[in-house]
Parts: sequence; structure tokens; C-alpha cells
Amino acid sequence: MTAYGLLFDHVATRIDPERAHHLGFRAVRAGAAVARRLGSPGEPVAALGLTFPNVLGVAAGFDKNAVGIDALGALGFGHVEVGTVTGEAQPGNPQPRLFRLPADRAVVNRMGFNNEGAEAVARRLAARAARRRDAATSGPGTGPVLGVNIGKTKVVPDEDQAAVEADYAKSTRLLAPHADYLVVNVSSPNTPGLRNLQAVEKLRPLLEHVRRTADTVTSARVPLLVKIAPDLADEDVLAVADMALAIGLDGIVATNTTISREGLVSDAADVAAIGAGGLSGRPVRERALEVTRLLRGRLGSGPTIIGVGGITTPEDARARLEAGADLLQGYTAFVYEGPLWPRRVVAGVSPG
Repeated sequence: MTAYGLLFDHVATRIDPERAHHLGFRAVRAGAAVARRLGSPGEPVAALGLTFPNVLGVAAGFDKNAVGIDALGALGFGHVEVGTVTGEAQPGNPQPRLFRLPADRAVVNRMGFNNEGAEAVARRLAARAARRRDAATSGPGTGPVLGVNIGKTKVVPDEDQAAVEADYAKSTRLLAPHADYLVVNVSSPNTPGLRNLQAVEKLRPLLEHVRRTADTVTSARVPLLVKIAPDLADEDVLAVADMALAIGLDGIVATNTTISREGLVSDAADVAAIGAGGLSGRPVRERALEVTRLLRGRLGSGPTIIGVGGITTPEDARARLEAGADLLQGYTAFVYEGPLWPRRVVAGVSPG
């Protein structure tokens, strides 16, 4: 076991998970200057019309408010997907809302899109862009690719399509000008009614509206993707793929967390005591892998697939790429494996 693993198992597990996350993220930001000296690992990857420093990124949920993009890049991540950001600021669900299942190397969360809102995040991204221009550090190869993940504000009723589209449009207008790519999140289980938007008859007009909105506020086309749940039936996964081809969607992020608790080795009473929430980590691996295969088989070589869910080892990463993913993301394994994890995974999938 690594030194970080021992520290995590014997110290970090004694700290409330949400507090541990904030402390750990603060340490990442504090150590960014040292980490940056190591340089960017891996080989560049072309996807979404962009050049990614390497194949592995941070999944949405880790940096909700865009406060540590370049620090995460310094650890070796080739892209950082911030968010999920909603049109309006919201506190999220009551605490406790983040739980560990160490025996399964998994996490359950019911955060509920807690974030500072699109206006605050847009200001922060604009300030970052200004700093990078002043320091002459912007441009290809000088930092992680920036994805922005947007979701529905909780108080907006999912059955009111016009209100939903207006809510996502607000986030798009504010955030698309700062994003290298944009992701519409309709797959978190922690916002009531959100997953109903995955139905193609609701999803297609929403994505088309976001596309039109993004095009009105950007001079260059920003790639647009959708993030889907692993709990979709196979036929629904294929329907999303068909829709993506029909409307020219740039890609799909597969997959979000699951509401399933099947196959866990953790004590059933402990799992039941945690209650509702999205499960991430190793237990999601096989379904996320299968969804990736389904999507690539239907999409052909066209739209980009970002594979996420249960990727822990270089072998997991290679399997996801072989199944058809173009890019990878992690979150839960990063929590369990520590700050050297991204470099280990990237080294394990790099040629030679």
C-alpha cells in the first residue's frame, strides 16, 4: 500500500468526508507550484477539435466552483471539468451528504448541485483568463483543457420545458464564453426530476436550445456534450446515441453515478443507513464500460466519448479506451489513491 493509502485509511477516514474533501483540495491548491515542476505527463490527445495534454481529466463534482483548475492540472490531469454549475446559486442538500464505502472503494453522495451559481463562476473564470493573459500562460499546451458542466437549478420544475431551457440557457450565456467544452448534465440522481430530462423527447430540444444559445455568445464554436446515467436501459442509451448523431452533438460523457447498490461488499446495514444518493467508484466500472461499448458501437467513429466511472488502475483505463472512449475522467479513485494517481494512470496508458 502507498504512503497515501495508509494515511487515508488510518487518518482521513476519521474525518467527515465533505470536510476531508475541502481540506484535501486546499492542499492540492497550496502545493500546485511544486507539482507544476514535474511537467505534464503523457501524450497529447486530439478530441472535440481540441488538443488535450493527456487522456485523463477530473470529473465534474470535484471542483464545483472553478477554484482549483490549474492546481489540478499541475497534478497531471489533462482536463478539468468544473461544476456542476446551476443558473442560480444553491446550497445543495442538507448535511451529511457525502459518504465513503472503503471496502468497495466507493463513495455515495447526495450533494444536490451545491455551487455558487453561474454568475459567480463566470466571474471567476473571467478573472482566471485575465491572469493567464497577463502572465502569458494561455494558449495550447499551457494548462488543462477546461470543461464546464451545467445542470438544472433545483427549484425549476422539470415538467416545465420552457423554464428548464431558460435555466440552462442562463448558465450557457454566462459560461460558454469561458469553456473549452460544455456539458449538459441531466443525469445526477440528487436533483428531483433531473433524470426525467434524459428522455429523448425532452433532451433533444434542451440540447438544441443550449447549442443555439452557446452559438450566440461565442465567436468560435464550443463543443457540446451530454452526461448520461449508467442506469439507463440499453435501448435508452442507444436512443441517446441516435439523437446525438441526428443533432450533431459533439460527444457524450458516460457515465454519472448510479442509484444501484447491487454487488457491494460493504455491510448492508451500513449501506442502508447512508440512504439515497449516487454511488461512484469501483462498483460502477462494469456498467460504465458496457455503456461505453454500446455508445461506440452505435456512434461509429464520430462523436467523442468521455469514459468515467470506476476507473482506478491503468488496466481499467486501457479497457475503457479499448471499449471506445476517447478521453477518461476520474474522481473517486483520485480520492482513494491520492495526488500521484493521475500520473500513474497516464503513465500506464501512454505508448512505450
